[in-house]
Amino acid sequence: MSITESFKEVIVNGYTSKGDSLILGAAKLNGEVVPGTQVKIPLKTMNRHGLIAGATGTGKTKTLQGIAEGLSKASVPVLLMDIKGDLSGLARPGSPQPFILERSNAAGVTYTPQGFPVEFLTLSDEKGARLRATVSEFGPILLSKILGLNDTQEGIVSVIFKFCDDHQLPLLDLKDFIRVIQYLSKEGKAEFETSYGKMSTTSLGTIMRKVIELQHQGADLFFGERSFDVDDLMRIDDQGRGMISILRVMDLMDRPKLFSTFMLSLLAELYSTLPEAGDEDRPKLVIFIDEAHLVFQEASKALLQQIETVIKLIRSKGVGIYFCTQNPQDVPASVLSQLGLKVQHALRAFTANDRKTIKEAAQNYPETQFYKTEEVLTQMGIGEALVTCLNEKGIPTPLAVTYILPPESRMDVLTDSEIGGIVAASSIVRKYNEVVDRESAYEILNEKLAVVEEEAPAAKKVGRPKEEKSTLDTILSSSAGKQMARTAANLITRTLLGAIGFSGTTTRKKKTSWF
Repeated sequence: MSITESFKEVIVNGYTSKGDSLILGAAKLNGEVVPGTQVKIPLKTMNRHGLIAGATGTGKTKTLQGIAEGLSKASVPVLLMDIKGDLSGLARPGSPQPFILERSNAAGVTYTPQGFPVEFLTLSDEKGARLRATVSEFGPILLSKILGLNDTQEGIVSVIFKFCDDHQLPLLDLKDFIRVIQYLSKEGKAEFETSYGKMSTTSLGTIMRKVIELQHQGADLFFGERSFDVDDLMRIDDQGRGMISILRVMDLMDRPKLFSTFMLSLLAELYSTLPEAGDEDRPKLVIFIDEAHLVFQEASKALLQQIETVIKLIRSKGVGIYFCTQNPQDVPASVLSQLGLKVQHALRAFTANDRKTIKEAAQNYPETQFYKTEEVLTQMGIGEALVTCLNEKGIPTPLAVTYILPPESRMDVLTDSEIGGIVAASSIVRKYNEVVDRESAYEILNEKLAVVEEEAPAAKKVGRPKEEKSTLDTILSSSAGKQMARTAANLITRTLLGAIGFSGTTTRKKKTSWF
C-alpha cells in the first residue's frame, strides 16, 4: 500500500461518523488534495468547544463563516462576536467564482450560493437589537469579579444587594448602584449599620471608583432594561435553519472590560437558564468569539477563573464555545485544554519568539507519520488549516492539512443600507430598542431624601423655643472668655500646690559616685 493510500484510509476511518456531521474540507498530502478524503466534524461533539487560530490573512474568519453556515443548515442557532465587522455577509448569497468552485469540487460538495437568517445585535449605538442586563440580574458575585474587588469588598457588595432587596430598591443600572453607595455613606449610614454592621468608608470609596471606571468604558449602555432573553438567541427560522445572531462590537476594541462583562454575563445566564442537555446529537447553541484575545487581555485573575469554570460546565448544557485568534497562546492554557476542535491556519516565523510559539503550537497536536507538524504550520497557504477534532467516542481524530470549503454566503461585508434593511425588518429590534426607565433605587432614594428635607424645617419650628444667652454666658463662650478662664485656673492650681509644699519646678538629687 502506498503512503497516499495509507493516508486516505486513516483519514476516511478517522472522520467517518454514524450521526450527522459538518464538512470542513478535503485533506491534503504533500501539497495535493487526496480525492475522497472529506474532513468532517461530528455535530454530536460540537459542544466540546474549539479554537480557530492563525496569522492575519490566512483565512480564519472565512473558516468561521463556513462553520456557522453548516451549523445553521443543521438547525443549530449561532452567536457570532463580530469584532472587525466582516461577518455581515452571511445574510446574502455569495458568487460562484472559479476559485470557490475549485475548492468545493475538491471536497466533493456542490456549491449553492445562499444567504442565511441573520439577526444583528449590539452593545452600543450600532445598528441592531440592544443587549442589556440589570445590575440585580448580574448579581453581586459577577459584578465584584468584573470590578476586580477583593474578598472584603466583595462581601460589602453582597450586603448592599441584600439591603436593596430588603428595602425594595430595584438595582436596574449603574446609576442606581452608585446612588445606593452614596446614600449608605451619608444619610443611610446609621440605619444600615444598625441592621447589617459597619462598613469601611475606604472600601466603599474603592467600590465607587471601580464602578465609575466601568462606566467610562461604556457600561451604562449595557446595564439597564429591557433585559435580553437568551431564548431569542436560540431561534429556528421557517425553513428549519438556525438563526445566526451577529453581535456587532467593532467599537469595543478599546473597551475590553465591557466586552468581558458581557461575555461573563451571557455565559452565566445561559448556564443558569438552560437545563442539563446530556449527550444529544447536536448542540443547542454555538458561540464564536472573534479576536478572542480581547476577552482575556484585560481580565483579572478572578475573572479568568470564572470564565474557565463556566466553559468547563456549560458544555453539559449543550452550548459550544469557539475562540478565533491569531495566536493559540492568546487563550489561557487552562481554557485551551478544554477545546476539542483545533483548526490551525498558517503561522509566520519572523522572529525567535515566533519560532518558539510555532514549536509550542506543534506540541498541542496528535503525532502523525504523514506530516512534520512544525514545518507544516509555516508552509500552508491561504484557506488551508491543520485540523483535529473529537470523534463521536471523544477520541482525537487524525491530524489533517485541510483544504477549507468556501462559504456559500457573501465573502464581503454588507452595505449600511443592507444592514439597515435587515434591522428594520427585525422583530426583536422593536422589542429591545424601546427605552424603558421605570422607578428604581435612584428615584426612590431621591424622593425619600426630598421628603426628609421638607420635614426638617417644620420640625425646627414646632420644637422648644431657643433661650437667649445672658451677657455673662456670651462672654464666657467667646474665645477671649475661654482664655481668661484657663489663665485663672492655672493661677489657682499653682497657688494651691505652693501652699502644700510643692513648687512649680522639680529638684534633682545629686548623684553619688562609687569612686
